[in-house]
Amino acid sequence: MKYPIAIEPGDDAHAFGVVVPDLPGCFSGGDTLDEALDNAHEAIDFWLETVIDDGGVVPEATSIAHHQTNPEFSGWIWGVVEVDLASLSDKTERINITLPSRILRRIDRDAHAAGESRSGFIARRMLVG
Repeated sequence: MKYPIAIEPGDDAHAFGVVVPDLPGCFSGGDTLDEALDNAHEAIDFWLETVIDDGGVVPEATSIAHHQTNPEFSGWIWGVVEVDLASLSDKTERINITLPSRILRRIDRDAHAAGESRSGFIARRMLVG
């Protein structure tokens, strides 16, 4: 999916600001235009992950032309950030991993104590850090 972004021009004293109009509250910035674009992609990924984790719906992207009519963005630069929604999918995948038996025993012990499967325990630990 391609999300339009509005970029507030920066200068030597001000950073470039980035707003993603289709994702309320999603914004970013950078000292250079390139940095602002990179940070915008990161902000969009984080925004979408948060919405998905909270059980929300990923908003559809609208056209740049639609947003250009908004006077709030007068004089701003427009761009597009492409997001691979498949990378944010919660579809389960079967994998084969190799771990030292000592680590596997610890995972199994902790998973059992938490009343979870090995896979569920690992997934939860990855989500909560």
